[in-house]
Amino acid sequence: MLHCSDRSFYVGHTDDLEARIGAHRSGLIPGYTRTRLPVKLVWSQEFATRYEALAAERQVKGWSRAKKLALIREDWNLIGDLARNSERKGRASTGSARTDEGG
Repeated sequence: MLHCSDRSFYVGHTDDLEARIGAHRSGLIPGYTRTRLPVKLVWSQEFATRYEALAAERQVKGWSRAKKLALIREDWNLIGDLARNSERKGRASTGSARTDEGG
Protein backbone atom coordinates (compact mmCIF):
# COMPACT_ATOMS: atom_id res chain seq x y z
CA MET A 1 0.00 0.00 0.00
CA LEU A 2 1.34 3.38 -1.01
CA HIS A 3 0.58 6.67 0.70
CA CYS A 4 0.20 9.37 -1.94
CA SER A 5 0.93 13.10 -1.72
CA ASP A 6 -2.80 13.88 -1.59
CA ARG A 7 -3.08 11.64 1.52
CA SER A 8 -4.92 8.91 -0.40
CA PHE A 9 -3.82 5.28 -0.52
CA TYR A 10 -3.00 3.14 -3.53
CA VAL A 11 -3.32 -0.63 -3.15
CA GLY A 12 -1.85 -3.05 -5.66
CA HIS A 13 0.06 -6.31 -6.02
CA THR A 14 3.26 -7.25 -7.77
CA ASP A 15 5.81 -10.03 -8.20
CA ASP A 16 8.71 -7.59 -7.66
CA LEU A 17 8.00 -5.03 -4.93
CA GLU A 18 11.24 -3.05 -5.24
CA ALA A 19 10.91 -2.64 -9.00
CA ARG A 20 7.23 -1.71 -8.77
CA ILE A 21 7.83 0.88 -6.05
CA GLY A 22 10.65 2.38 -8.12
CA ALA A 23 8.39 2.59 -11.16
CA HIS A 24 5.63 4.28 -9.13
CA ARG A 25 8.06 6.75 -7.54
CA SER A 26 9.54 7.74 -10.90
CA GLY A 27 6.12 8.20 -12.50
CA LEU A 28 6.63 5.38 -15.02
CA ILE A 29 3.27 3.77 -14.24
CA PRO A 30 0.38 5.67 -15.81
CA GLY A 31 -2.72 6.16 -13.77
CA TYR A 32 -3.51 6.90 -10.17
CA THR A 33 -0.10 7.41 -8.58
CA ARG A 34 1.50 9.37 -11.41
CA THR A 35 -0.56 12.45 -10.54
CA ARG A 36 -0.09 11.98 -6.79
CA LEU A 37 3.69 11.89 -6.42
CA PRO A 38 5.62 11.48 -4.27
CA VAL A 39 4.42 8.14 -2.92
CA LYS A 40 5.67 6.21 0.08
CA LEU A 41 5.38 2.49 0.81
CA VAL A 42 3.45 2.16 4.08
CA TRP A 43 2.43 -1.51 4.14
CA SER A 44 3.22 -4.71 2.30
CA GLN A 45 2.77 -8.41 2.82
CA GLU A 46 4.04 -11.45 0.97
CA PHE A 47 1.62 -14.12 -0.22
CA ALA A 48 2.23 -17.68 -1.32
CA THR A 49 0.39 -17.23 -4.62
CA ARG A 50 -0.57 -14.46 -7.02
CA TYR A 51 -4.22 -15.44 -6.47
CA GLU A 52 -3.91 -14.79 -2.71
CA ALA A 53 -2.21 -11.45 -3.37
CA LEU A 54 -4.96 -10.37 -5.76
CA ALA A 55 -7.66 -11.43 -3.28
CA ALA A 56 -5.98 -9.40 -0.52
CA GLU A 57 -5.65 -6.40 -2.86
CA ARG A 58 -9.35 -6.49 -3.68
CA GLN A 59 -10.26 -6.84 -0.02
CA VAL A 60 -8.08 -3.96 1.19
CA LYS A 61 -9.18 -1.69 -1.68
CA GLY A 62 -12.72 -1.98 -0.33
CA TRP A 63 -11.75 -0.95 3.18
CA SER A 64 -12.37 2.44 4.73
CA ARG A 65 -9.51 4.85 5.34
CA ALA A 66 -9.74 4.10 9.07
CA LYS A 67 -9.36 0.39 8.47
CA LYS A 68 -6.37 0.93 6.14
CA LEU A 69 -4.70 3.10 8.78
CA ALA A 70 -5.30 0.36 11.37
CA LEU A 71 -3.70 -2.16 8.98
CA ILE A 72 -0.64 0.06 8.58
CA ARG A 73 -0.34 0.21 12.38
CA GLU A 74 -1.08 -3.54 12.58
CA ASP A 75 -3.86 -2.77 15.06
CA TRP A 76 -5.73 -6.06 14.63
CA ASN A 77 -8.21 -5.26 17.42
CA LEU A 78 -9.27 -2.03 15.73
CA ILE A 79 -9.54 -3.79 12.35
CA GLY A 80 -11.88 -6.32 13.96
CA ASP A 81 -13.94 -3.58 15.60
CA LEU A 82 -14.22 -1.66 12.34
CA ALA A 83 -15.21 -4.82 10.47
CA ARG A 84 -17.95 -5.60 12.99
CA ASN A 85 -19.25 -2.02 12.85
CA SER A 86 -19.27 -2.14 9.07
CA GLU A 87 -21.19 -5.44 9.09
CA ARG A 88 -23.78 -3.99 11.48
CA LYS A 89 -24.24 -0.91 9.30
CA GLY A 90 -24.54 -3.10 6.21
CA ARG A 91 -27.24 -5.22 7.77
CA ALA A 92 -29.12 -2.16 8.99
CA SER A 93 -29.10 -0.48 5.57
CA THR A 94 -30.06 -3.59 3.61
CA GLY A 95 -32.63 -4.99 6.01
CA SER A 96 -36.20 -4.82 4.85
CA ALA A 97 -38.90 -3.35 6.98
CA ARG A 98 -41.55 -5.91 7.86
CA THR A 99 -45.02 -5.21 8.96
CA ASP A 100 -47.42 -7.69 10.41
CA GLU A 101 -50.79 -7.29 8.88
CA GLY A 102 -53.43 -9.29 10.68
CA GLY A 103 -55.57 -11.42 8.54
